[in-house]
Amino acid sequence: MKLPVFKLKGMDEDGNEIELSNKDLLGKWTIIYFYPRDNTPGCTTEAREFTELKEAFEKLGVRIIGISRQSVESHKKFREKHGLRITLLSDPDAKIHKAFGAWGKKRMYGKEVEGVIRSTFLVSPEGEIVKEWKNVKAKGHAEKVLKEIKEIISQ
Repeated sequence: MKLPVFKLKGMDEDGNEIELSNKDLLGKWTIIYFYPRDNTPGCTTEAREFTELKEAFEKLGVRIIGISRQSVESHKKFREKHGLRITLLSDPDAKIHKAFGAWGKKRMYGKEVEGVIRSTFLVSPEGEIVKEWKNVKAKGHAEKVLKEIKEIISQ
């Protein structure tokens, strides 16, 4: 599957405001992960784990991008509060979530609701989605992704 067309605002790994498009991702392996909300327990765990493993991903030539519906300002506070060093982008209308299939019906507390489906995608340097993880559990997910990427990239 080809990477959907998008252009989103956010914060880079150094805390600078940026605007990224799908074309900016070409030429390098990229992890794009969708998460429900800044400063919630699961989302904080996932973002911290990706931050802790950032250097290991970089050694493989992989960059990490998190996307949620929260504002750039919310991302800034989230980054500062938890010492995050990954790029976070804002998709307020969930348009890009939907394009990736990271938005839809899910069960939450026994009820069916519509919302963010915690998902991660590995994008090749050519802009192809080569692997996806859907309905993931936050704890331990970043390490699982790193392990699988090592296998994919070494082939």
